[in-house]
Amino acid sequence: MAWNSGTPSDTGNVSRLGQTNGTGDARSLFLKQFAGEVLTSFEEKNIAMPLHRTRTISNGKSAQFPSVGTASAAYQKAGETILGDSVNHSEVTVTVDDLLVSSVFVPKIDEAMNHYDVRSIYSSEMGNALANAADKNIFATIQQASETASGGDQAGYWANGDFASGAAGKIALDGADTGTDVSGQEIVNGIIKSLETFDAHDVTGEKYCVLNPAMYYALMGTDTTAMNRDFGGNGSVAGGNVPTVGGVKIYMSNHLPASTTTDTPTPIAAADGGSDRAAYNASSAVKGLIFTKDAAATVKLLDLGVESEYQIERQGTLMVAKYAMGHNVLRGKAAISLV
Repeated sequence: MAWNSGTPSDTGNVSRLGQTNGTGDARSLFLKQFAGEVLTSFEEKNIAMPLHRTRTISNGKSAQFPSVGTASAAYQKAGETILGDSVNHSEVTVTVDDLLVSSVFVPKIDEAMNHYDVRSIYSSEMGNALANAADKNIFATIQQASETASGGDQAGYWANGDFASGAAGKIALDGADTGTDVSGQEIVNGIIKSLETFDAHDVTGEKYCVLNPAMYYALMGTDTTAMNRDFGGNGSVAGGNVPTVGGVKIYMSNHLPASTTTDTPTPIAAADGGSDRAAYNASSAVKGLIFTKDAAATVKLLDLGVESEYQIERQGTLMVAKYAMGHNVLRGKAAISLV
């Protein structure tokens, strides 16, 4: 993001409404009369926020989420004094990141000559940019949770033998294949294996499954029991409805980690006045995630909002969308990566 240094000669990055893709004649797209429809970017759906723990704070830089262990049971000998056992306690701290912003500057003269309202479009697109960044960061955090033990009750959270891939926190969808394609039935098998693993380790709560587009539409294939009504399938190819699998609702997102890095902005270093947090980088690419709300947590200091201000010295309107929040692994036991 380019910032205006405040000098009269420095214009920064200005969105010229009349230019084609930011180049050429600054008035080439202006029409004598309005004669067409406005096409905007595809509005991607943010789905991660309601699927994990969130807390809003009015001030401060972080919030603590308690992690409570499990109690034990034992038989009592006749006459023996019951003293009471201890339960392990710890906490997970989630720190708010620096302010994340998306901004656009609209010159007044361009807006006067333009033949449609552009401010509402820009506001929507800036909000989408931040919502998509939040999705990427949250899903990367959930992926980290699938391979991370955290909290007082997480000491023996998974055993390697519980996973088809032989690695903690991962289940391979195409373990029996010699090729690279994953069938719909293999996705069903992976989800069922995940549910079995959760139950074997007493992971309670509603489960959610998010798949990338390739896996999502593979699940709609005719080669899966999830679509076969003879097996109680409830999906529809004609209606484009993906079935629930084992009672788990299936979501689709193209913001799942596709590599060990994310496309979100680089954090600001402490030397430059930033929070100096580590980037939300996944430890591996995934085809899907299955998890409960306890897998990750988000702390919001400033929720998503949009501001605009007319600047006399620049003869235009500066529009800024922003939020301040942070994410962290809450309970590693509550997430599995489908790879």
